[in-house]
Amino acid sequence: MKAVILSGGYGKRLRPLTNTVPKPLLEVGGRPIIEWQIEWLKSYGIKEFVICAGYLKEKILEAVGGGNRLGVKLGYAVEDEPLGTGGALKNAKHLLSLEKMFLVVNGDILTNLNPLKMVERINGKMAVMAVTPLQSPYGVVDFDRQSLVVKRFREKPKLADYYVNAGVYLFTSEIFDYLPSVGDMEKQTFPHLAEKELILAEPYEDIQWISIDSHKDLEEAVKLVDVFRYAEVGGA
Repeated sequence: MKAVILSGGYGKRLRPLTNTVPKPLLEVGGRPIIEWQIEWLKSYGIKEFVICAGYLKEKILEAVGGGNRLGVKLGYAVEDEPLGTGGALKNAKHLLSLEKMFLVVNGDILTNLNPLKMVERINGKMAVMAVTPLQSPYGVVDFDRQSLVVKRFREKPKLADYYVNAGVYLFTSEIFDYLPSVGDMEKQTFPHLAEKELILAEPYEDIQWISIDSHKDLEEAVKLVDVFRYAEVGGA
């Protein structure tokens, strides 16, 4: 099974860093985001990747090339103008023509979720979306409504009743019939799949996950990869 990494965005909220470096090549803990993603998926047996590259694409090709250094095989679907997430994936159809199903990952997320759980769930549907509990951006205060005595403080807890799109998907090959040539699948594809009951959600509760959209996220991501490193050397 192949994995597609959507790596064509401008990363505007991370300027000036992204003025000269595409977001997938921004370093977290001394390593580019895209390398963390490849190593994560490789740990689940995925060795073939398609990189959808757009903005500063030549720098991505120069940095990771054909994937030999990382022990994987990389192919590229290049967009000369912004196509959106749906258009970028549709532009990669020729590289996925032999795949019955494939993973798609947003190029700005870091996680340790097990993507193979989605393979077990798809079962006749066209898509599975990984979802994870929303983490509050603020500390939460619990208190007794009658006496207004504070009972406890919780620092940025996960909000168990609310889930967010984790930016990891499993699609069957039929997805190409629902993708726009230009546009975002989040806006133009997923609503149609939901209406036809063709998309499932796979909840991931106890995982590490972050979407790197801002300078603060980039700082927080360093803590996350430190957790990954600790786990790799047998930490608790």
